[in-house]
Amino acid sequence: MIHEVEGDLLLSKAEVIAHGIAPGDHFQQGLALALRERYPAMVKDFRHWCHTEHPKPGEAWTWGGPGIRVVNLLTQEEAGNGGHPGKATVAHVNHALKALRKTIEKENFKSVALPRLATGVGGLGWEEVRPLVEHHLGDLKVPVYVYTVFHPGQAADEASH
Repeated sequence: MIHEVEGDLLLSKAEVIAHGIAPGDHFQQGLALALRERYPAMVKDFRHWCHTEHPKPGEAWTWGGPGIRVVNLLTQEEAGNGGHPGKATVAHVNHALKALRKTIEKENFKSVALPRLATGVGGLGWEEVRPLVEHHLGDLKVPVYVYTVFHPGQAADEASH
């Protein structure tokens, strides 16, 4: 069940937040930066995971901290030496959403919130990504809140969906 909402994703009441990044990402821009500021341990753990597992775009990595689970979707090309992630591709987003669905089902998550994946730093258009979100997550029995418009500091009305 996909519900498009407006507000600040970081104020979501969903059990899990998912977002797009690149392998080796330094979490320097957009939502990734906000997550780094809120959960610095996640970034440290992500760097360790990248050094040991050498992940490729299209994969997903789940992190759990105090009262939160974050699924990091590798939607973009690997970050370069400056730490800036490369661009996203439709194929990477497709594979990452497939991995997200498997994670949701395996972990029995009750609700998920995500932004318009790969449309900011990733550089894709929502018209390219939205059909993939609908295809992979649309028939799930749990609410999937897609934050289509960002309003800083404003909680979305997830309860009305």
